Amino acid sequence: MADEAVAARAAEPAAPKAKEARSPEAPPRGGGRGDDRAKDAPERPDAPEPTDTSDSADDEAGEREKERERAADRFKDRTRDPLTEEEGEEGPTDAAAAARARREGQKLLSSNRDLIGFDRSDIGQVHIGDINVRLDALRSGLLMRDGPVPAEELLRIRRTHIEPGGYVRLRRALEARRLLVLGGAPGTGRASTALALLEEVTRAGEGRENSERVRRADPARGVRELATQVAGGTGGHPRGTGYLLEPALDRPGTLPPDGMDLDQLASALAEQGSYAVVVVSVGSAANPLLAGRYGAICPPAPTRELVAVRLRQRLEEEHGDPVGGGGAGGPGGGDGRGPRDGDGSRDAGGGRDRNGGAHRDRGRDEHADRDGGEGRDRDSHRSTDRDRDGSPDGGGHGRRDGDGGRSGDRPGRGAGPDGDGSLSLLLERAAELREDPEVTEAVGLDDLRPAEAELFASLLAGHLRGTVSRAELLSGCRGLAAVQAYEWFAGVDRALAAPPPGDGRTPVRSGTAALFHPVAFRIALAVLGGASHSAVSAAAHLLTWELSVQSDPDSTPARPLFCDDPEADLALSRARPADGVVDVAGSEVTGRLIFYRGSALPAAVLAELWDRHFPVRAPVVRWLRLLADDPRPQVSMRAAVAAGELSVRDFEHGYAELIRPLAEAPTPRRRVFAATALDQAAGHASHRRAVRKVVDNWSLHGTPAQRWTAAMALGYGRCADSMDDTLDTLAEIGVRDDGEQLAVASLNVVRLLTLPECATVLRRLAAWTGHRREEYQDLALVSIVRLALTDVDEVLDDEPGTPLGDRGDWPLLLALAATRPELTGKLADLFWTALNTARSRDVALDALETLLRSASRKDGRAWTREGLAALLPALTAEEQDRRRLDWLLRRMMRDQDRPLAEERARVLWRLAVPARQRRSEEEESHG
Repeated sequence: MADEAVAARAAEPAAPKAKEARSPEAPPRGGGRGDDRAKDAPERPDAPEPTDTSDSADDEAGEREKERERAADRFKDRTRDPLTEEEGEEGPTDAAAAARARREGQKLLSSNRDLIGFDRSDIGQVHIGDINVRLDALRSGLLMRDGPVPAEELLRIRRTHIEPGGYVRLRRALEARRLLVLGGAPGTGRASTALALLEEVTRAGEGRENSERVRRADPARGVRELATQVAGGTGGHPRGTGYLLEPALDRPGTLPPDGMDLDQLASALAEQGSYAVVVVSVGSAANPLLAGRYGAICPPAPTRELVAVRLRQRLEEEHGDPVGGGGAGGPGGGDGRGPRDGDGSRDAGGGRDRNGGAHRDRGRDEHADRDGGEGRDRDSHRSTDRDRDGSPDGGGHGRRDGDGGRSGDRPGRGAGPDGDGSLSLLLERAAELREDPEVTEAVGLDDLRPAEAELFASLLAGHLRGTVSRAELLSGCRGLAAVQAYEWFAGVDRALAAPPPGDGRTPVRSGTAALFHPVAFRIALAVLGGASHSAVSAAAHLLTWELSVQSDPDSTPARPLFCDDPEADLALSRARPADGVVDVAGSEVTGRLIFYRGSALPAAVLAELWDRHFPVRAPVVRWLRLLADDPRPQVSMRAAVAAGELSVRDFEHGYAELIRPLAEAPTPRRRVFAATALDQAAGHASHRRAVRKVVDNWSLHGTPAQRWTAAMALGYGRCADSMDDTLDTLAEIGVRDDGEQLAVASLNVVRLLTLPECATVLRRLAAWTGHRREEYQDLALVSIVRLALTDVDEVLDDEPGTPLGDRGDWPLLLALAATRPELTGKLADLFWTALNTARSRDVALDALETLLRSASRKDGRAWTREGLAALLPALTAEEQDRRRLDWLLRRMMRDQDRPLAEERARVLWRLAVPARQRRSEEEESHG
């Protein structure tokens, strides 16, 4: 042990220490200032005897002085930041921003699902209890063909469609122009709204007597061919027909219709007394259409009312309608599934309507149909014009009964056939169950779309009826996000193999980049959710390039520079913007952040991507490696967390393609990425043993880069069996090869001090200071100095609101002294050791000055004074220590660049030295 180094000893906070109370190995604290130049190591028995020759003595003294200087320089070099680039970069790393980004990324991917929450062995259908809902029709536009919409489907739409805000304005625009281009994200019920509009306007028009008055048009033919067909009267379509067209604008080489095409179609429709609604997805291809005279956005129906209406329908099917004995939905829904919208959402009510869709107002509806719809049309138009536009959002999103009224979430309406109120009681229980926190967390979506609302309502109703268990209910709720992810990725690039449209125009070059960008944006959002919108968008473009090259390696991907639509990206990805804070160069600035509209979607997207689409792994791995090099912690750390989660899905692949290559990289940033991914995988009990084996092998037998990565992974506290094992491994890494990895080992020892086992770490540091090997002493001393120089934010995983989290900008040493008073004596003893060891004295004194200057902020407000009040009395228990503090305060007051104000020096002195121990000359200087 170095002759001036001290072992840890018990000490009460703020209490002076008697010499006999210290450990027998500890050198005395007392002595004059000349003792500050004590030797760095104890004298050895074989040391040469001093000669009587003065020249020889002077030479030996000079050599000892040079050796002390070299030792001090080596020690100072070991206190450098190991996270800086090795090419000599001196600037500080933004460790605090990295810690926050990692914490935010973990929050988005930790929804108690372990990324496995839905059994998709047969993704074509969901079967829970007695609920069976097919999902194969969820692929947008794949099942749409030319033909009439069945009358029973139109009747069901009349009864059960939930009208979005502004529905009346949409109907009036269609009546006035005969043509409406309706835009929205797939799955939001836009096709249901289009069918409801066409059913309503055609029932009041020339085609009211026609049982096939609403038709779906073949999406492959396009607007121009539909205009020709309507104008020529080909196909035998009578006047007054309503047409629903969903053009396949996402197919490479497909050109969207222009204004002249739409005008031609509108003119043909007017001549025939017909109507048409063209349904398009928001995005760069459709934006010109939506911005024109025929364009309109279709807002989604409100989630709460969607669920309320669907749930009431399910319960009425069980108990019978209070009057007519029938439920809601379309006739003939024998399998309980009803027709789907063209955009893949289940339109309105699930299609299970007994007795031909009988309802309490069945007679009135049938009379309205026989009279050509005039009776209902007058009532409907009058009520919708007055009531729906009278609401603040332009719509009273209710279920339309036959008289044009609305029935929504009214639990007290009626009772079962026996009149005992059982239906009302079930509705009340359903409302409570819908708000159950566990159910809400399992759903994990901020708002539900029509198909999701139907499945959710079926699950709730099944649980209330006793046919679906609690576990099945929660599992089914978790499956909603998995189904959405499946829809987003299923057959995305199938259109690349499709032939170009035969509309007579020359198709543009195959647009793989435009095809892949929405998919890339969803993946980027799953990985970087909570980052700035610009960061997510830039990462999405990088991934678009990688996907395009993988799909078509012989072509250079071409993407327009001025065709992005941020609002369309949000709509197509179920995303929401939010104002928040972004870390830039160590400062927090306001930025526009972006999140999924649902905590379950990020994990669902990653699981779908990794488990079902193996060819996409290669471009995603290349993309993640690019993100690992990003200098912004909000990008690289979030990507590292996602890489860890993907490795859990397939550890063999993740280790071989991501973790090991980056762990062997020459740059610290990539090695930190690998360490973070390893720790994220260790957070899963299923992979903890494998991760610990990897870290153990690297620490014992790995390359220097692998040992460095292992040390960073150990600093998270989950990559070894116990805290003692973690410290043993860090010590082995730190002392090996003459302390080559000592800097990174000491950094991670300090990181462990934020964990509950902090006392164990301090005991180990005290033991290392008394170790016979100098490398162990240096590991302890460097860790102690680093403890004083590291801010809490740089190493803490806790959220604000915890004792340490509320002191994020405090030095960790002072934060621990303030929040863990039982540790103050140990902390003071360790820091005293660094101050009284020759090779660490200068660096420790500089650290103490930094601590003293942090007592108050520049504006005079208190900062770390509470921590100094706890630490300084324990640190200056003896006369020698008080002399050193007096000298340091005087030096700080004489500092030419940053002189310490006399008043602040007086306050610091009083914090450290009780009144009874102050000497008169010190009182004159410090008060």
